[in-house]
Amino acid sequence: MALSRVCWARATLWGSAVLPGPYAARRLQFVRSGLAWGAPRSSKLHLSPKADVKNLISYVVTKTKVINGKYHRFLGRHFPRFYVLYTIFMKGLQMLWADARKARRIKTNMWKHNIKFHQLSYREMEHLRQFRRDVTKCLFLGIISIPPFANYLVFLLMYLFPRQLLIRHFWTPKQQIDFLDIYHALRKQSYPEILCYLERVAPLISDAGLRWHMTELCTKMQHGTHPAVHDILALRECFSNHPLGMNQLHALQMKALSRAMLLTPHLPPVVLRHRLKTHTTVIHQLDKALAKLGIGQLTAQEVKSACYLRGLNSTHIAEERCRTWLGEWLQISCSLKEAELSLLLHNVVLLSTNYIGTSR
Repeated sequence: MALSRVCWARATLWGSAVLPGPYAARRLQFVRSGLAWGAPRSSKLHLSPKADVKNLISYVVTKTKVINGKYHRFLGRHFPRFYVLYTIFMKGLQMLWADARKARRIKTNMWKHNIKFHQLSYREMEHLRQFRRDVTKCLFLGIISIPPFANYLVFLLMYLFPRQLLIRHFWTPKQQIDFLDIYHALRKQSYPEILCYLERVAPLISDAGLRWHMTELCTKMQHGTHPAVHDILALRECFSNHPLGMNQLHALQMKALSRAMLLTPHLPPVVLRHRLKTHTTVIHQLDKALAKLGIGQLTAQEVKSACYLRGLNSTHIAEERCRTWLGEWLQISCSLKEAELSLLLHNVVLLSTNYIGTSR
């Protein structure tokens, strides 16, 4: 029975092949014509799947830009103050993302070529230093936004305390100037305390000539005189050992120096000393890279940022005078050894206190 079914199916197939019906005949004729003339041409309106995807993406991007433009115009017309904050926030996110990508590229290059931090160029070193500070500041916001619904509180805190919680990318141009003035005023409050400490420990200096020179320098600065580079370098031996060496500094002096460097002073003395050492070492490495690059290669904004980091309120000083001051700083910094970095730390106060134009 099974054999009869197989024979019947085979006969049916052969029969259909031998005696095609009208539909099969037409189909066979179409295939033969296709074989004779080649494969039928595809329509010009038909696109490949790849082109379809590209066109779809282009269409979505175009529509998104149109909708985004309408949304911006709506905010600008009906909520102008909110629109300003929204624009600054979005631009800040873009700049922060660009900084993160650049920092990642620098770190990848360091890892691939076994390059240390002090071997980088000046701009790469400065970018990594600033990006680390920005990430540290953003880390606090990330921690307090972890609990459920805490992000609403975070937005309120960012609006009320932009100087304390936000980085420079999210400040308005006016806020950047105002906040830098506030920070400088805070660190400037510690300058008299640091100078008084230097005058108080001057009798403890063993060398009589250096002791007299230290007293003379403190007296001149208290009377408003800006010290010369050679006057500061003459005291380099005092800052390499007792009583002004980095490992011999008193806890109160380290707290004052931390405020002058815009670092938190509310830490144990051991941690304060380590942070001051690290911060001063990074500035010393930056100075060497900057001397290799040349001050003339810096833009106006880079010059002002470099001066502000080293203790000078450069927001209200002309560019040329900032370059002059930065040149004096580099003369001192590049002449110091690692054991004399305590002088570089105090130089934040010595070189900037009575500089012309630093009344703010």
